[in-house]
Amino acid sequence: MAKILFVMTGASYWTLKDGTRHPTGYWAEEFAAPYSALVRAGHEVVVATPGGVVPHVDVMSLRPTMAGSEQIALELEGILRSADELRAPIDLADARLEDYDAVYYPGGHGPMEDLSVDAASGRLLTEALDSGKPLAVVCHAPAAMLATRHKGVSPFVGYRVTAYTNDEEKAVGLADKARWLLEDELVDLGVEFSRGEIWKPYTVVDRNLYTGQNPASAGPLAQQLLAVLN
Repeated sequence: MAKILFVMTGASYWTLKDGTRHPTGYWAEEFAAPYSALVRAGHEVVVATPGGVVPHVDVMSLRPTMAGSEQIALELEGILRSADELRAPIDLADARLEDYDAVYYPGGHGPMEDLSVDAASGRLLTEALDSGKPLAVVCHAPAAMLATRHKGVSPFVGYRVTAYTNDEEKAVGLADKARWLLEDELVDLGVEFSRGEIWKPYTVVDRNLYTGQNPASAGPLAQQLLAVLN
């Protein structure tokens, strides 16, 4: 049995360029799909957040129109209610990579607010990348890579990566309101960014780094992670 650290946003809002706070958090599917797959396979999940705060689900992600159907939305709610790990997170600053076999970062707009500037997360990502242990990051969670810069340079430079695209941000009407766009910042960081069709599953694997473009990519990313862990 493997032990997987889920590093999650502790933010409940995302500050837009006009200073307003857009309600957000983590995206339900991006937690629920990998969590269910890993737990069913007998693996252990530990949740960590900045300050050990209980993570907030983005309520938009539980709307039937966003989840895909009313039935899927209800299933997601059920998984979140049953996941005791969500209600007892550890402080991210106390997380030690040597205690885990893999690390996973689910997205939602929350990481744009906190993990993008969180030093403890930046250190953990750097250690995970160097360790060779599976590191999986999906949707907006690659924003956390921005906190890995040391003297202006990130260890992710040159890695093939995908993440939530500018086109997807435009499609939900938030691109013009954002202080910065994830795709642009990752390209500026020095990664080799690639993308698939918007809203469709798309994953990229480069060495021990596994990235997914959007919520639909969380399930396939979990299966890739399982294949390595098993």
